[in-house]
Amino acid sequence: MSTEPGETARPIADGRVARLFGLRGDRWLRHANPWSVWTRFAVLPLLAIAAWSRVWIGWWALVAALVVVAFTVVNPLLFPPPRSTRNWASKAVLGERVGADPAAHPVPGQYGTSRVPAVTAGCQTFGVVALALGVLWLDLLLAVTGLVLCQCAKAWYLDRAVLLFEDVKHRDPVVAAWEYGEDR
Repeated sequence: MSTEPGETARPIADGRVARLFGLRGDRWLRHANPWSVWTRFAVLPLLAIAAWSRVWIGWWALVAALVVVAFTVVNPLLFPPPRSTRNWASKAVLGERVGADPAAHPVPGQYGTSRVPAVTAGCQTFGVVALALGVLWLDLLLAVTGLVLCQCAKAWYLDRAVLLFEDVKHRDPVVAAWEYGEDR
């Protein structure tokens, strides 16, 4: 598919991360299950709790952290394809799928030049640093502030991915076919 004027083949999401998690072809649908999306929001708080738990359970905190990391790796493929992709969470993943492969599904210009991915990544980085320092220093306010910043930035990024999916599905019949099921 060629790039139309005003469209870009520059990825807005990192396709390498998608490949790392095994997200190719129909495997994206498993990750588009809302359970997959919403449980991924639990990963960072659980990782923070695991790290904080060193105070209570010592080195066993590493086991808890490894369980959370293992869950993070298998999560995108843990759930079955959703009965419907007509919901915010599924559309967010489908928007990420568009952004991860702009050669197959050109990204409209306003998304390819948007600063939102960079701003959300910066907010998430700042949040992770605050969270890590909060957990290291056992400063609950700093840890919670960092966690809230990360989660809000992630939700903002996913919301932009929904807008990307909604825009591209009207231009690309292949992308439009990813949406199925009843409205929720």
